[in-house]
Amino acid sequence: MTEAESLVWSKIRRRQIDGIQFYRQRVISTFIVDFYAPTVKLVLEIDGSQHLEVEYLEQDKCRDAFLNNLGIMVLRFDNHQVMFQLGSVIDRIYDVIEDFGREKCHFRRS
Repeated sequence: MTEAESLVWSKIRRRQIDGIQFYRQRVISTFIVDFYAPTVKLVLEIDGSQHLEVEYLEQDKCRDAFLNNLGIMVLRFDNHQVMFQLGSVIDRIYDVIEDFGREKCHFRRS
């Protein structure tokens, strides 16, 4: 793991965020994702600077579209965000998981 991935992992492992289990380096179809929480269908990707290159941007776009078609949301953070704004990164993950919970509760009431 990169240093940025290790930082995120230290904050999400062992069900630290709303009791949600995240897994590292999970295979989904032909892709390996950095972190995956199957109960909320959430993938976290921590991107290095190479992901700013045109080739990688296109690959990431196609990969995200494929995962979205499976009903999986992808959140991407770059190394700089993680290293210097870790609190904001974790807050964003919390927000997405809370939104999932609200949607799930709303769905059950219908």
